Amino acid sequence: MTVAQALVEFLGRQYTVDSVGGPDGGVYRERLIPGMFGIFGHGNVAGVGQALKQWQVVDPTLMPYYQGRNEQAQVHQAVGYARHTRRRQTFAVSTSIGPGSSNLLTGAALATANRLPALLLPSDTFATRAADPVLQQLEQPHGYDITVNDAFRPLSKYFDRVNRPEQLFSALLHGLRVLTDPAETGAVTIALPQDVQAEVFEVPEEFLAEREWRIRRPEPEAEDIAEAARRIRAAKRPVIIAGGGVLYAFATDQLRAFAEATGIPVGWTQAGVGSLAWDHPQALGAVGSTGTTAANAVVRDADLVIGIGTRYEDFTTASRTAFQDPDVRFVNINVAPIDAYKHGTSLPIVADARKALAALTTALGGYRVGAELERVVADEKARWDDTVDTAFAQDNQPLVSQNAIIGAVNRAMDPRDVVVCAAGSLPGDLHKMWRIRDPFGYHVEYAYSCMGYEIPGGLGVKRAALDAAARSSAEGGEENRDVVVMVGDGSYLMMHTELVTAVAEGIKLITVLIQNHGYASIGALSEQLGSQRFGTKYRTLDRQHHTFDDGEKLPIDLAANAESLGVTVYRIEPGPHAIADLEAAIGKAKAAPEGSGPIVIHIESDPLVDAPSSESWWDVPVSGASELESTKQAFATYVDHKSRQRPLLG
Repeated sequence: MTVAQALVEFLGRQYTVDSVGGPDGGVYRERLIPGMFGIFGHGNVAGVGQALKQWQVVDPTLMPYYQGRNEQAQVHQAVGYARHTRRRQTFAVSTSIGPGSSNLLTGAALATANRLPALLLPSDTFATRAADPVLQQLEQPHGYDITVNDAFRPLSKYFDRVNRPEQLFSALLHGLRVLTDPAETGAVTIALPQDVQAEVFEVPEEFLAEREWRIRRPEPEAEDIAEAARRIRAAKRPVIIAGGGVLYAFATDQLRAFAEATGIPVGWTQAGVGSLAWDHPQALGAVGSTGTTAANAVVRDADLVIGIGTRYEDFTTASRTAFQDPDVRFVNINVAPIDAYKHGTSLPIVADARKALAALTTALGGYRVGAELERVVADEKARWDDTVDTAFAQDNQPLVSQNAIIGAVNRAMDPRDVVVCAAGSLPGDLHKMWRIRDPFGYHVEYAYSCMGYEIPGGLGVKRAALDAAARSSAEGGEENRDVVVMVGDGSYLMMHTELVTAVAEGIKLITVLIQNHGYASIGALSEQLGSQRFGTKYRTLDRQHHTFDDGEKLPIDLAANAESLGVTVYRIEPGPHAIADLEAAIGKAKAAPEGSGPIVIHIESDPLVDAPSSESWWDVPVSGASELESTKQAFATYVDHKSRQRPLLG
């Protein structure tokens, strides 16, 4: 068989096995690679393309093929699917050489930054160099073996190039080892020269047999648990920061039991939203630069921070200004050593979050935080809840605020539905204000904060939700989740093309498109940093002053754009009934049957109305010298915040 045929058959027979998260609490076993995306060109049309077509004729269930409209967006779909399946399944993506391959680079960086699996199969130039140079070949005079695909090396958790057919065996086995490793997962890139894809070789039958990849869930060391329990008992103001690792370990029940038994409050990162329900007594909500005032007030005075499954991004630590107790110490529980050892902790616990929490709960039997900390938590929660109630009730005219839009979407969605977002002002506002009710209900890509992720990522989430519903129905249960993408006009214009994919497959993806005529997030940041919203408005060019800041709004109609793609569109007209109309539109969209295709709900907002303050900070450098008075004032504020930044070494 050909290399491409062996590749496709091998991938179609790989299974993920997990000891948790299966039906009725049993063992989970599902296809690791349930399908493959691809856009075909001269690099892969006669290789992987031929193999997929052959299997579509022989057995279409082995490796279903899915179209996409952009290679980067196909990776985003794979990542969205992977996160919703808790990193136990993902898609493969096949591309041609040249721009088809390099279009994957942003997707690779996103997958690796988020620690989410995606299998990338970019085609490459001739291994034999029989035709040299070929169309779209990159030539470097200092290294003729360098191709475009070498750019994937720093962006991938595993990279290989199959220059000989026999190399396929080790390349795939090592690649899938990394793909299914919770501590090492990310983008796995296996470059496939176009001539090698079509080359015939002998393939051992055992290579093509079914193979299981068990998710590793390591136990914590008993000594580490004992020491962690000792430090928690000695602390006066402990706090938990829950990251995505809590969700990937299926540890939400264990976290809730731990928090209820000990009274230790819980704040969460972007990836950790859903670790607890928003109204749980120990739930402080989001922490850090886009956090709640409740979480940030408690964290500011904490003397012990228990990080569980978090990589401590700068938003989480408010650029290392969040923790102000001079003696604050860290206990980090993480399956990945790189994260467990962060902030110079002397107690890294390299272990599965679920198992570590269960062990800690037992070790701390009878322990509970002091009444003063519990009072502070209750008071701060009440203060923040009142703040969000006020923001959700804003009645701006003639254009509504983004706060009110978020409140309306939150109210209109069912607890099991999923909100999806990625970049701009929406992720921060959702992080601090979204009232989460289900562990799977919040999906914001923020490790890479990639504009354009929202619609393709949401489509990947919806695919995973539909597959889960089909399995649940087959097992006699019910599972149905609507997926609602929230996206601003800036991100929409970056990558709305996968709406066409949803139309082609009849996938009901609901998108709330917020039109604010520019980059609202960076506009607000620019103003804070003294740059006066420069270059962040969608305006016509003033040629005399060469500025886009003061011209007329662009006469664009994004609702009409979506309609032209075959999407059902609901337009929310500005005015006093806009919020009520938005809630009604979401209800109407949710009532549409599965298979009816994507729906876009278009609403205009006022980009100058900010979300409630987090009483926190994010380190973005300000010019130290300037002719602008606004920049001078911003620099003075920056210096003040910078004075509270700490190295966090213990």
